[in-house]
Amino acid sequence: MKKAVQLEKIGWVVFDLLLLLLGWIFLVTCTSAKDTFPDPVSVFSMLFTSFVKPIGTYTMWGHIMWSLYRVMVGFTLASVTGIIVGIAMGSSKIAEAIIKPIFEFLRPIPPIAWIPLAILWFGIDEASKYFIIWLGAFINVTLNSYVGASRTDETLIGAARMLGAGKRKVFTRIILPASMPQIFAGLQVAMSSCWMAVLVAEMVRSNEGVGWIIIRGTDTGNTAQIIVGMITIGVIGFILTTAMSWIERKVCSWNTTL
Repeated sequence: MKKAVQLEKIGWVVFDLLLLLLGWIFLVTCTSAKDTFPDPVSVFSMLFTSFVKPIGTYTMWGHIMWSLYRVMVGFTLASVTGIIVGIAMGSSKIAEAIIKPIFEFLRPIPPIAWIPLAILWFGIDEASKYFIIWLGAFINVTLNSYVGASRTDETLIGAARMLGAGKRKVFTRIILPASMPQIFAGLQVAMSSCWMAVLVAEMVRSNEGVGWIIIRGTDTGNTAQIIVGMITIGVIGFILTTAMSWIERKVCSWNTTL
């Protein structure tokens, strides 16, 4: 039964892709968009060629590796800081009172709005890119960690304290495990946010990366290159979120709600 459901899902994905491809072909053959929009053959030819022929300094493999490295640095920093800040707010009334107003003020500000300050604080090298990517993930990780910790069953905490558990044991045995599903939900969203923030980060200054491919294509009016970059970002983003889902199922296998 489970295998049949999976095959059905795969079938719908294939159907959607074929529908998208047919719409694309119709667009470039039967409408005025053909004057400015590349056909699928040109785009996919450039996509496959880009893995052996450099776009700028690197082939597509090199650009993907650069972007992934930046994402992993920003994501790791955001995961560590976001989990610490979120759980602190969710498990301590004092921390919540101090941190939450600042967090709520910063939460609506998109990463792109921080570009001028990022350049001013960190210059135009890699540090400013890491900062923007970190911002793209930090909010989601913090918010989900806070919600997970704040919704921990007070009855369980009270029972643990009655049985003599100290603050450390209450945290490691009750609060942290109860927060894990919510934390992983935040990490999954944060991974997607990081990958999207790469484009913003590589707008600061770069000569490599998948985001740079799109920006360079925009500068030169090469729409095929822009779409190649978009397809690559979409595929890698899908792989990353799928990997995060797999890790979540393994780590939180005890949680039947997953």
